[in-house]
Amino acid sequence: MIRMEHLDIVLPGFCVRDVNLDVADGEFFALIGPTGSGKSLVLESVAGLVPQARGRITVAGRDVTALPPERRGVGIVYQDNALFPHLSVMENITYGLRYHRLAGDEAARRVEWLVDVLGLSRIRERGVCNLSGGEQQRVSLARALAVNPPVLLLDEPLSALDPNFREEIRALLKTLHAELGTTFFMVTHDFAEALFLAERVGVLRDGALEQVGPVRDVFCRPRTPFVAEFVGMKNVFEAHFAPGEAVFHGLRCPLPHPVADGCGHVALRPEDLVLSRDGGIPDHYVRYEGNVRTVCDLGFVYEVAVRCGSADFRALMDRRSLMESDIRSGDAVSVGFSAGAVHAF
Repeated sequence: MIRMEHLDIVLPGFCVRDVNLDVADGEFFALIGPTGSGKSLVLESVAGLVPQARGRITVAGRDVTALPPERRGVGIVYQDNALFPHLSVMENITYGLRYHRLAGDEAARRVEWLVDVLGLSRIRERGVCNLSGGEQQRVSLARALAVNPPVLLLDEPLSALDPNFREEIRALLKTLHAELGTTFFMVTHDFAEALFLAERVGVLRDGALEQVGPVRDVFCRPRTPFVAEFVGMKNVFEAHFAPGEAVFHGLRCPLPHPVADGCGHVALRPEDLVLSRDGGIPDHYVRYEGNVRTVCDLGFVYEVAVRCGSADFRALMDRRSLMESDIRSGDAVSVGFSAGAVHAF
């Protein structure tokens, strides 16, 4: 449905370099990466709002590289909604219909369905300036989808919302995608959003794609240290691979799968680590001895940093587990994990 070939975008002090990407018809695809990585530039290039220095973009098999935004057949939703403040909810939703060739009955049915499924019936005649953030985002979604675009572009659609509204809109996006079968292309810096919504993801770093694949594959099998850390594998170590094991920071670790001898990295998710003050680590686990360096309150969980040899491990513990184990800074502890949790690359 969307194809980008050798896409370059050049701005003063920054460029997107040689992006090649295919998004399938009806797919929910997320382009993820840290703030400033170029995600929104790629999305706006697809929309025709940012010119590319090189490359080709096709939408639904049609070359749109040189077409203006209104002729590309895409809808777009921004994080700040970009609604027309002088128009009512319904006037915003139906605004784009004057520029698209939809039969009157078909357009009316589609608008009414969107108003119903997005819960906008009771506020349809209100001005948009007095709506909550979640209501404004629902109006923005209805406006973008009213013209029946083959592609919906979503630019950080949840980042400006408070947690309650974020959950609400996230669920609505899931429902809309399932009901409509429209191709969704979202950019976000939040991997949790992509994990919940997307089927595949691309990871962008400093304007270049680092990895593209099914979301669970990228989550569990990152290909680079940057991707590993971005998706939450906070324990990433340079390692030397020998038959059946990895050696890092003087520690030896069995590998769950054969890896070619040489140098690379091993990574572990912090939630896969078990800490114990009394040696209570399962016998079949890999086990190291160390000392707690810090215990950091992250809100719902605690991050515990443990030094084993010259390696610094980070583990996550919920409040109850931390209180029951009574682990504190300076304590001698055992660090354990299943060999199957080790990712080597």
